[in-house]
Amino acid sequence: MSDRLKVLTMAEMAANGEKPEVLFWVGCAGSFDDRARKITKAFVRILHGARVKFAVLGVEASCTGDPARRAGNEFLFQMQALQNIGTLNGYGVERIVTACPHCFNTLKNEYPELGGNYQVMHHTQFLNALLAEGRLKVKGGSFKGKRIVFHDPCYLGRGNGEYEAPRELLERLDGELVEMKRSRARGLCCGAGGAQMFKEAEPGNGEVNHERAGEALGTDPGIIAAGCPFCNTMLTDGVKHHNKEQVLVKDIAELIAEAADL
Repeated sequence: MSDRLKVLTMAEMAANGEKPEVLFWVGCAGSFDDRARKITKAFVRILHGARVKFAVLGVEASCTGDPARRAGNEFLFQMQALQNIGTLNGYGVERIVTACPHCFNTLKNEYPELGGNYQVMHHTQFLNALLAEGRLKVKGGSFKGKRIVFHDPCYLGRGNGEYEAPRELLERLDGELVEMKRSRARGLCCGAGGAQMFKEAEPGNGEVNHERAGEALGTDPGIIAAGCPFCNTMLTDGVKHHNKEQVLVKDIAELIAEAADL
C-alpha cells in the first residue's frame, strides 16, 4: 500500500498516545468485497487529502450484527454488538463515519441500548461537513454533459431521513442531477436490505434489483450514483441484466474523489 493510502489503526494511535478526529468504520463489505474496497480506498484518499486525522479498528472490528438481527438471530447480533462496543468504548471513541448505511443505522440507533453511544455520520454527511469547513474542495470533475441519477439507500433515506447530503455533493459536480419517479421517501429498495443480500430470492415475477435498475436507466443516465455498497452491487447486477453496462454505477465517494482537489 502506498503512503498515500496508509491508514493507522486505533491500536497504533493509542500506542503513540494519539487520538483520531474520527473513527472510520469500514464495515464488512468495505473490507472484504473487491468492488466495495474501491469505495473504501476512494474515501481514504479524500480523508488524506482533507487532512483528517482518522483511524480504523482493523482486525479488532467485527460485523455490526445488522444482517444477523435482520435475519432474526438476535443472540448473534447482541454478541457482535457487545464485542464491538467493548472495543470502541475501550478506545474512548466518540465520532464514527461509515460509508455503509446499514452500519450507520445500527451504530447510530441500535448500539445505544447496549451501551454504545457515539456521534455517527454517513460518509456523505461527513464529506458535506468537510466542504462546509473548507477542508475539502471540489472542482467539478470530468462529468460535464453527463446525467447522474441518485438511488436513495433505505437505511440512509427512509430509515434516517437523510436525503439532502448526497444530493448536495452530487450538485458540486459538472453533471446534471436527475431523479427517478420513486425517489427520496418514495424510493424503492435495491433488493438487498433486511439481510436479503445473503439469501436466495423468494418466488415472484421478477428481481427487485432488476426493477430498480430499470427505473434508474429510465432517466437516461450516464452514471447511477449510490451511497451504499449493497446498493452498488445490486444496481450493478441490475444494469448488467438490462445490457446497459455502459452506464456506470459508482459510489458518491468515488465521484467526489475524482472531482476533488486532493
